[in-house]
Amino acid sequence: MNMPFYVSPEQLMKDRADFARKGIARGRSVIVLAYEGGIAFATENPSRALHKISEIYDRIAFAAVGKYNEFENLRVAGVRYADMRGYSYDRSDVTARGLANAYAQTLGTVFITESKPLEVEIVVAEVGAQAADDQIYRLTYDGTVADEHGFVVMGGQAEQLGRRVKEGWRADLSLGEALRLAVAALGSGDGSTPRTIEAAQLEVAVLERDRPRRAFRRLNRQVLADLLAEGAPPSGEPPADDLPPAGDVAVGAATPGLGTPDTVPPETPADQPADEPADQPAEDSPTQEKPDEGPDASGTTPGADR
Repeated sequence: MNMPFYVSPEQLMKDRADFARKGIARGRSVIVLAYEGGIAFATENPSRALHKISEIYDRIAFAAVGKYNEFENLRVAGVRYADMRGYSYDRSDVTARGLANAYAQTLGTVFITESKPLEVEIVVAEVGAQAADDQIYRLTYDGTVADEHGFVVMGGQAEQLGRRVKEGWRADLSLGEALRLAVAALGSGDGSTPRTIEAAQLEVAVLERDRPRRAFRRLNRQVLADLLAEGAPPSGEPPADDLPPAGDVAVGAATPGLGTPDTVPPETPADQPADEPADQPAEDSPTQEKPDEGPDASGTTPGADR
């Protein structure tokens, strides 16, 4: 009789964790971030049928990275859990915290008892009546639950993307600002040359605080393209830093920042000689009449500005 090969529990758990982490890192990142009007979800996903972001219940949404068949089973189980609890008790009894606890039990049991852990990482988010009531829970492959605040980045280069989002995130972001921040972070990748991700390559959804019952809304390509283009400058206007240098400003033109044009010395009128001729008689000569000081034939007063 052959003796079974012995592996210590610590080494076994470590091997399972490394296996799950490598599988999750191969997936494309998902960014979840709170904004002024709710919670936004964004990921790079060209497929129109295989969704990584989905609705679970009235004000609860689900996002995941990893193997599609595994997190799709978790999504379906979450929908059944929410429907059964809402039908048995009340719709208000279905919360993101209860759903996260149910997911944690499933993920932890599979990680310990099964030979292969689930290669998934998920986020369960619930939008509240106020920003302080929003709930975002992150669950890892081993059933660990983390209560996140503000934003979550998972899958792919999560650490690099998380630093990029942290630099630009604030609580009062508008929806357009939040989506532009998320898309810019997704395009930055591993820190090399940034990529421009088109709206057709993105999957974006939001939990809107002001919607009366079902807060989940998936953004189509046109709406997403309009939101991403809000912050772009008009194509016909030069950027503000293209002003000419200070030495090239024309004399008499308005100087930027001063509000008044430069002073230009008046020129000598063409009909008035610079120097008086020598043979012109003096004004007090008795033989020379003084000109009439009234208006001339043209109706203008001599010496007046023209």
